[in-house]
Parts: sequence; structure tokens; C-alpha cells
Amino acid sequence: MKSIQRLLFTICLFPLFLKAEEKPPNLIVIFIDDMGYGDLGCFGSKVHRTPNLDKMAEEGMRLTDFYSSCSVCTPSRASLMTGCYPRRINMHVDENNLCVLFPGAKKGLNPEETTIAEILKDKGYATMCIGKWHLGDHPDFLPTKHGFDHYYGIPYSNDMGKNQGRGRPHLPLLRNETVIEAPVKQSSITARYTTEAINFITKNKTKPFFLYLPHTAVHLPLFPGNAFKGKSKDGAYGDWVEEVDWSTGKILNTLKNEDIDDRTLVLFTTDNGSFREKQGSNLPLRGRKGRTDEGGMRVPCIVRWPGRIKAGTESAEVTATIDILPTFAGLAGARTSSDRIIDGRDISHLLLGTPGAKSPHEAYYFYQMDQLQAVRSGPWKLFLDMQSKKRNWGKPEGKSQLKLFNLVKDIHEDNNIAGQNPKVVQRILALAEKAREDLGDVGRPGGNQRPAGWAQEGKPLLLKK
Repeated sequence: MKSIQRLLFTICLFPLFLKAEEKPPNLIVIFIDDMGYGDLGCFGSKVHRTPNLDKMAEEGMRLTDFYSSCSVCTPSRASLMTGCYPRRINMHVDENNLCVLFPGAKKGLNPEETTIAEILKDKGYATMCIGKWHLGDHPDFLPTKHGFDHYYGIPYSNDMGKNQGRGRPHLPLLRNETVIEAPVKQSSITARYTTEAINFITKNKTKPFFLYLPHTAVHLPLFPGNAFKGKSKDGAYGDWVEEVDWSTGKILNTLKNEDIDDRTLVLFTTDNGSFREKQGSNLPLRGRKGRTDEGGMRVPCIVRWPGRIKAGTESAEVTATIDILPTFAGLAGARTSSDRIIDGRDISHLLLGTPGAKSPHEAYYFYQMDQLQAVRSGPWKLFLDMQSKKRNWGKPEGKSQLKLFNLVKDIHEDNNIAGQNPKVVQRILALAEKAREDLGDVGRPGGNQRPAGWAQEGKPLLLKK
């Protein structure tokens, strides 16, 4: 009798044993610079050819209401790394109260913050960052000081080289903490990033890995590779979009060739909307990079994990880059830091198709630098009453009145229906006040902000001789 009981007990626990022995998934984030919501075929583009990303969407999930935390580079990247709003970690402005960091900055992402790479590295993941960092170019702030085993890329935007004046050094290419090329040859940068990514995947295919690939593309100035120049219908911008699609296809094919496709989650998104008006598209959204309209902060997102994320699905629940850290931590069997506030939430229930799964966000906040400008809650987005609304670089735009939009019915934010919905307005105003108390607003520090990192002196990166 006891032997039968033991057998039944073993049979019942067998699935648990399998789950315990299952390797955690490999995790890849492909992060594009300044690509618009409507720049991919699977998000409505009729101009750009993006067959690999379109297929990725067919084989995975589109997140149609996915947000960056900011409409410019540095703050949005800080959020992805930490799972926090930029104001939470004081990465919403640089040391001179500008909206992004510049070469030789004394300010950077605080080494005391816990990044997604550090969380995964503690769980035995191999980690690598390939591409544009832009969270501080001082040695104290480089990727290798934030949990990445290896780094290959440029430390800030591709328009911040010596040719832009202001006493800056040539735009450097780094291997770990050493400059190996300056100025970097940008026309081959996407291809070189892709080769580095493939080599990292191949080398680490037998153990869990985390690859963060923040492309230089498609930030101005435009440098598509020679094989892509003049091939698109949208000039150099379209050429570079199509090269990024090619790069993604090469990475996905590598996962298949190395037989690790079904245990690798790949997430593709962008840091903010497109800045271009004649090239690139944020349609059907209003606005562009540098603004808190939907076109500045709602970004395309595709997530693929064969066998785990159902093919050809989409979610219109509110999700964001701040959710990547807690989601990846959960999938890796790790926990986020309990000694600090993390704004993001685990959205694996949405990705894995749990019936009835909803957004974990009661509210999502739209900051322009230090100014709270709008709040989204469910289908509603409320622009706050501002006596002097800031736009990109903090320049004043003039007074902005209270405006309410139902984004499900009015995705382009055309029809202000604040007057018809006073209860909705009051509810969201209360959420905005909670944000001000927590994260702050213009001239008002938040009660739960944390400091950025500060180096004693900024110093330019130098070419190794």
C-alpha cells in the first residue's frame, strides 16, 4: 500500500520536477532609437519593407498600447534598465537641466540602482550590451559597471561627435571600457552590432543569456549600411529602418539555427516616437519625439517566444518599458529589490495569454523633463492644466488647458471631452496629485525620489593607442 502511495505521490509531483529543472529563458531586448509607431509594416507602414519584423509579429504578440517613459533618449533608457520613471531616479534631466546627457557629463545612472542586467547576472545569466548606452560616459556609469559582462557600442547619441562642435571628442566606439575606434565608422555600425549579437548568442547558447541591443539607428544623422542605401521608398531613413529589420531577421535565424528558439524571448521596441516629419511616421498617433502626445511616447512593441506566447496575438492593455525589468526578473525566477520602489509591474500574465489578464497600471504618467503633463488611466488620457507647458529641451510652449481624450475612440487625440466627463476628470486629477507627491512636478520634489550618480569630474573617453 505504501509503495502505491509513493508511486502516486511521485506521479503527482513529476510536472513540478520538470518545471524545477526547466532552464530559465534567454532574454533579448532590441531597442531602436527614434523609430515611429507607424514605421513597421505590422504597425501600418505602407512605405517600409519590414518582412522579418512582420513575421515576428505573426509568430508572437503585438503590444499596441506600449509606452516609453519619456519622449527622449536618456530618460527612456534609464527606465528600461531600472523599471522606474525617470524622475524616480533623477535621470529626467542632465546636470545643466537639459533633457539628455552629453559627452563628459558628471551625471549618470547611479551605480547603487539595481539594473535588469544585475538581476539576471545574479541568476547565472551571461549579459551583454551592444549599441547606444546614453546613461553616462564616465567610466563609473558604463554598462560594465551596471551588470553587463561585455559592452560594444557608442556611449551616447550618434550626433554628439566632434563634428557637432562644442569641444566634444570624436564619437567613440567602445569595447567594454576602452575606445577602439574614433570617430566610429557609422555606415557599418548596424552590421557590426549584428555580428557581435550573433557571436554572443552562439557563444552562450548552452546557458541562459540576456542581450540588450540598443541600436544607433534610426537617430539623426542617418547612416544606413552600403547594402541598404537607396533601396527603400523613404530615403535614408527608410533604408536604415529596413536594415534594422534585416538585423532582427539575422538574430531570429541564429536562434533557430542554434536550436534555442523555443527557449528565447525576444522583445522589439523603440525609445520614443520618430522626430522626422517628412520621413518616418507616428501615425495614427498625434505628435512626435520630444512631446507627451501619443506619438512621442507610445511605441511599437513586438514580443516573441515560440510555444509560450501565442502566435498572431495582440494586447491593447497599457504596458511600458518600465515593465520589462520586473517581467524578465519573474521569468528568470528572480526577485526585484525590496528596499526601493519599482514603478514597473510583471506583465508576463498578459504575454502568456492568461485569461482575463489586465494592465497592472491604474495610471500611467507622462512627464516632460520635470513637468507632469498628462495621465492615462484605462482608455482615458488627461492633459493637465499648465500655465507654461514645456516642450523638448524645456522650452515654454505657453498655457495648456485641461484636455481629456478617450484613446480607444480617439487615438489621434482630436476631441477634447473633458466637459462631458467631469467625474473622470476628477478621478484622474486625484491620480495626478498622487504622482506629484511621489515623483514631484515643476518646483516640487517628490517624496520618493532617489539620487542620480555623480562623478567628481567628467572626462572624455580616449582612443587606445
